[in-house]
Order: sequence, then C-alpha cells, then structure tokens
Amino acid sequence: MPIDRRVARFNKAVANHFVGPVLSRMPGFGKIHHRGRKSGREFTTPVKLFRRGEDIVVTLPYGPGSDWVKNVLAAGGCEITTRGRRITVENPTVFTDDGQTRMPALTRRILNRVDATQFLALTPVGARTAVKS
Repeated sequence: MPIDRRVARFNKAVANHFVGPVLSRMPGFGKIHHRGRKSGREFTTPVKLFRRGEDIVVTLPYGPGSDWVKNVLAAGGCEITTRGRRITVENPTVFTDDGQTRMPALTRRILNRVDATQFLALTPVGARTAVKS
C-alpha cells in the first residue's frame, strides 16, 4: 500500500512549497512541470528520480492516482528539471517493479519500507536510438 493520501494532500498544500526548491537541486531529485488536464494551469511537483538506461524513472510513493501523474499521462509527456537542466520527456509509462528494476540501493530500501512498487518511466525527447533494418 503506497503512502496514505492524507500525507500526499499535506505535501501538495504545504511541504512541497518549502522543500521543493531545495530538493530539486539535489542529485536524485527533480521537478515535474506539467499542465492540469482540466484547468490548463501550469504546476510543478518535486519528485525522486533516477536513470534507467536512457529513461528517467520517477518514484510514485503515493501511487499512480496522483493528479500530477494523471496530467503527465494525459499530455503524453512533460518537462523535468534536474540538476539545473530542463529536459522535455515523452512516452510516460507506469510500471510495477518486479524486484529487477535497477535503482539506487537506498531508494529501493526506502520504497520497500512504504511498499511503493510503482514507477513512471519517461523518455527524453530525441533520446531514442534508430532501429537498424
């Protein structure tokens, strides 16, 4: 069971405004820039992320039902700021970790404690390699 939705609501309303600007500059963290699928407003959400090959994988400790995840899926992508770089990403895919996903050991331990096994994989635009015939 992912982290309780009450914690998510508190973070969205209060904590993200304070820790978001600091955490997003640290390695392994970033900000998702997305547009509301109903309101059309622009939003920024701090996230924990890591690389898996060319993809950027975002942890989903509150599960895939979060508004920002729905916004990114509906739009087919978003922008991510990490380590001072803003990257356009596409092809969002939610997946469940089967224990084989390569990720930092500390991240795995923390996510296992809260039983967070779902992730969002995004591909940077232009990162796809051409398929050879």
